[in-house]
Amino acid sequence: MSSSQSSGSVHQRKSTRPDLDRVPSNLATEWQAWMGSGPKEVEETLGSPKHGPWLQTLRVIGFFIHFTLVVLLIHGAQLLGSPLYFINKDYFYAWMSMTKQYFGLFATTMTHWWSPTVIRISGDKSMAGLIQQSEDGQVRMDLEERAVLMANHQIYTDWVYLWWVGYTNIPPMHGHIYIILKESLKWAPILGPAMRFYGFIFMARKWAKDQERMRYRLQKLSTRHTGPMSGTHGAAQLDPMWLLIFPEGTNTSANTRAGSKKYADKAGIPDLRHQLLPRSTGLQFCLQELKGTVEYLYDCTIGYEGIPPGLYGQDVFTLRSVYFQGRPPKSVNMHWRRYKISLMPITDHEAMAKWVLDRWREKDDMLEQFYKTGKFPGDTSAVEIEGGPREKEWKTAYVNTEVKARNPLEFLQVFAPVAAATMIGSILVRAIDMLLGKK
Repeated sequence: MSSSQSSGSVHQRKSTRPDLDRVPSNLATEWQAWMGSGPKEVEETLGSPKHGPWLQTLRVIGFFIHFTLVVLLIHGAQLLGSPLYFINKDYFYAWMSMTKQYFGLFATTMTHWWSPTVIRISGDKSMAGLIQQSEDGQVRMDLEERAVLMANHQIYTDWVYLWWVGYTNIPPMHGHIYIILKESLKWAPILGPAMRFYGFIFMARKWAKDQERMRYRLQKLSTRHTGPMSGTHGAAQLDPMWLLIFPEGTNTSANTRAGSKKYADKAGIPDLRHQLLPRSTGLQFCLQELKGTVEYLYDCTIGYEGIPPGLYGQDVFTLRSVYFQGRPPKSVNMHWRRYKISLMPITDHEAMAKWVLDRWREKDDMLEQFYKTGKFPGDTSAVEIEGGPREKEWKTAYVNTEVKARNPLEFLQVFAPVAAATMIGSILVRAIDMLLGKK
């Protein structure tokens, strides 16, 4: 799908803020984000559900079986490798990195199979040449092996698309992504223990408690290892790492927007239109702790095409609507910017808070433009398309692609560890039976 085809159907979004007088409860907000079907206004931009009630039911069953089976296989692979922690920690971290690759690949194929999605990527001048597209349409990002990523947070599946970006990177980084999450997710069945194996950082939103926890995790990310997944340069070195943080702390909804507006009024500062006011403390602490080991901070602004005026992404693109009803976003748009950490005021709390808020106001302006035009303000220097025009007047500022694996059979590697363990176990059982004289 070309960018002109996708943007031609953009619903013109009003610039006025939604009414925050009637705010849903936290429970209602969570239910809508996961299982809501979307209000009637959604049909104006996305149309009616693609699948009827019976097919939706079959898709729910199929999706649940697919998701549960693969997650159990990956978690089983984690458990198989867990004894390595007591034998050789370098190999333990390498094993967990491998299983993290499996989950990144699973998230990519899951989206491709259940919710095919058009992705449009752009960047400003700071991203010159870092967004590439091969002749077969596959994206190749060219970000460093160690970086901090920050993004606005619209819906719960933002991280799926950002994890996919890691998969597209050269070298691939989907086995080296670390996400800062709210603490309640730590207790999710199966997924919670799996995320702890992955070294994700859980935040209680109480800085006195979070600070030491973050310091411990960040120090681990700054420790040199020699395992087989420890980068491309050999010898003891810093492991590859993409640290992903959402400074807003949670996704945007009527409920969270009301809290953001209340804080803005109390602080006497202008509110944002399409996002929540960001918190700078966690980001600043991460950059301070990683100083000297990471050169760049990457900022991603995410916009979802097809959100009617007055609604938020989590109202429209729920688990039910995207995966079961067949109504994914018309396009997921990512606009990237890059900042050199050595030039940022990471040692001055007030200056850093202002710096982050300024970036968020810029992002808010870009989202305003996106909702009006269907595109972010891309720069042609950021994009390199193999076989595409290089003349400035003909060169595009956007890469259009889709979330999918490079090889349709690549997902089979998810089964390898458990299948190998089963085979070895079966051979050992037979060998023992033979030694004991059993048939």
